[in-house]
Amino acid sequence: MFTTLSITRSKRTITSNLESLINVSFAVGVRRWGRSSPDGAARSFYSTAPVNPFPTANSTSNPLRGCYPAVGCCFLLSASNIIPVNNSFHTTTPRRFSIRSNSFSKMAAPKDYRLLCLENPLLDIQAFGNQELLDKYGLKANDAILAEEKHQGLFEDLLQNYDAKLIAGGAAQNTARGAQYLLPPNSVVYLGGVGDDKYAAILHDAVKQAGLRVEYRVDPKINTGRCGVVITGHNRSMCTELGAANHYDLEHLKKPEVWSLVENAEVYYVGGYHFTVCPPAIMELAKQAASGNKPFILSLSAPFICQFFKEPLDASAPYWDYVIGNEGEAAAYAESHGLNTTDVKEIAKALANLPKENTQRKRVAIITQGTEPTIVAIQGEDEVKEYPVHSIDPAKINDTNGAGDAFAGGFAAGVVEGKSIEESIHMGQWLAKLSIQELGPSYPFPKQAYPGHN
Repeated sequence: MFTTLSITRSKRTITSNLESLINVSFAVGVRRWGRSSPDGAARSFYSTAPVNPFPTANSTSNPLRGCYPAVGCCFLLSASNIIPVNNSFHTTTPRRFSIRSNSFSKMAAPKDYRLLCLENPLLDIQAFGNQELLDKYGLKANDAILAEEKHQGLFEDLLQNYDAKLIAGGAAQNTARGAQYLLPPNSVVYLGGVGDDKYAAILHDAVKQAGLRVEYRVDPKINTGRCGVVITGHNRSMCTELGAANHYDLEHLKKPEVWSLVENAEVYYVGGYHFTVCPPAIMELAKQAASGNKPFILSLSAPFICQFFKEPLDASAPYWDYVIGNEGEAAAYAESHGLNTTDVKEIAKALANLPKENTQRKRVAIITQGTEPTIVAIQGEDEVKEYPVHSIDPAKINDTNGAGDAFAGGFAAGVVEGKSIEESIHMGQWLAKLSIQELGPSYPFPKQAYPGHN
């Protein structure tokens, strides 16, 4: 049986061969109906996200016909005109290809996009600056502020006049990139809001390099969120404009093409900063997780979330299967909730033993403490465990910004793969150790393989 689809000429350069098509993944790019490709070329076959040609038995969304579960695919294309683009495949000549049933191949493809993350995407624009640049925009050397009118020129200044590094930022997007770093291709999808501008285009390019799939809500009237980072010595001055990230809504989450990803996911991760944007979206994901007995991971994200967004935070608490915070966030939670203790272990136990909706899973509370041991409390258990962090030569530390996001990414990857709590903690600490040796919330390339935990 054959299924044939036309493909028109791509503008991309030939960079691989037919072997890549088999080795990278069983995935082909499929044009989303009604949308043109990013470079404006008319294609009948294109996507920014790969589509598995082995859909589940009840799948109706895959446009490839004649290609079913446990059926092998034979691609009838020469090696010289197929290239992988973020695990999507394009031809360099206007040819046709066929997918042929192969009764001898019965190996099912792994499930895609098992981890779904939600929060506020930002384009981080980082550059080494000087005191003159700080004075120009009224910035302090080591500070974090929201952008005002006088700061609007900073972002373009960094892009045009400095050797800026561009990172797909926002805490949970850092975490999503980290989880994808550890997991097989096409494992993580991220949701959030962006504008319809060049900053969104740069953001798309950045996440493609990380292998992360994104489904952004696009606001044509509001700029993409940006964070300008001026580095002077060991200091970092961060100036953030939330922009379209501040306008995510429940309507986007409930779109059929987005909600199908929610239903498909096996683990959910939400960054606490999203409590300032769309708590109803958080609650929908939380309830979906509980109803399907799927893990729901929440990051407290910042002390002010615990202090000033207490009501939506507490509303989501019964749905937490895992809650992650650092010692500052734990202290803020304890103070705002009248726990009358500053003992990190006692705070972890209090978080773990809050009332819980899904009683099939014990809640796990995790508190990181920088270079001090990571604290873990489990619901209903008296013992609070400590996990020493991975040692590192201080001379190798480049930037600790985003270390907590990296830890969450490694831990979430462990949860997705069904690892033990101890192993997942180890994965988080390992990824955080890699991240702090990079500039900004980044991970080294070429990728380093996780060595496992002895």
